[in-house]
Amino acid sequence: MTPMRTFSLCCAALTVSACVSAPPPAAPPEKAPTEREFLNTGAKPNGFTHTVTVSSPGTMVFVSGAAGAGPDGKMPEDFAEQCENTFKSLGERLALAGADFDDLVKVTYFMGPDADLSVLREVRSKYLNMENPPSASAIPVAFKGPMVLEIEGIAILDQ
Repeated sequence: MTPMRTFSLCCAALTVSACVSAPPPAAPPEKAPTEREFLNTGAKPNGFTHTVTVSSPGTMVFVSGAAGAGPDGKMPEDFAEQCENTFKSLGERLALAGADFDDLVKVTYFMGPDADLSVLREVRSKYLNMENPPSASAIPVAFKGPMVLEIEGIAILDQ
């Protein structure tokens, strides 16, 4: 008979504790803003920054090369159209990680011999923050076929 009383007491204790309401969960901590500093030697260059520093507990996002194929999968011959498609593709890849163009701190342009830098500059100004543009490098590449541009990027998200 002793085991039966013990069981009854345990059930009674569980019932009482289940009736006690728990305190509400704590609010999530505020996100620390990511601090970015855009640094240049001499005059500010046209469309890029020499050095970007980032100090925060933020998340780094690495986006592999985005190229300019259209929605149909075909590479347009027109360089301006390739540029537009490439930036749209880059934007879609950033969005997968919850990022956008303002989060970019570094971009690398891989450009074929037929790439027109003035056209690239015109198109990128529609997508990148030209007040504080990311650090950038342009690398010449001997692409085969009609592709003449590929862009990769690094973004930092606030934590």
